[in-house]
Amino acid sequence: MARIKKGDLVEVITGRTQARGGDRGKQGRVLEVQVEKNRVLVEGINFVKKHVRVGQTQRGSKTGGIETVEASIHASNVALVDPETKKPTKVGFRLEEVTKDGVSKTVRVRYAKKSGKDL
Repeated sequence: MARIKKGDLVEVITGRTQARGGDRGKQGRVLEVQVEKNRVLVEGINFVKKHVRVGQTQRGSKTGGIETVEASIHASNVALVDPETKKPTKVGFRLEEVTKDGVSKTVRVRYAKKSGKDL
């Protein structure tokens, strides 16, 4: 089961600080998860400049130039944000019973673990 999923609120926990022009400490929603590359695309994080070749649309307007887009970041560099404390936390899994139409089934469910400081 994946620790980070699309739509989760995550915080960047590594890299340069915001004072030095980095993204550490910023929070954002996950837009895309690339499982095979172990990377995530986070909204508002890791902006890069992309040079797009000049082209023409059918209406005749010019396209291209330098665009600023979000690049993916390694999944180990982000942490899931606990919805209660709004701080980064580790992810745990527990088994829960789910009953559907009289049939009970055991499934794994994600939950945000409490850190030692929060207890």
